[in-house]
Amino acid sequence: MSILSYLHVVMTTRLAELRRDGERGDSPVPTAVIIFGLVFIATIVTGLALAKANNWMKAIPDHTNPKG
Repeated sequence: MSILSYLHVVMTTRLAELRRDGERGDSPVPTAVIIFGLVFIATIVTGLALAKANNWMKAIPDHTNPKG
């Protein structure tokens, strides 16, 4: 059997399997959009928490940063 015949049979078989499998799940695009949104919100929340903590530390009288 030549390599071209073998590849033809393999591809035909695989395409037939893919056609038979009707439910292939959700597209990865909505999942990627949801992940991007969650990362974006987490970045905003982290930034707000950092700003609030810095403001709280600056409000302490006679505060000096520790020296390492």
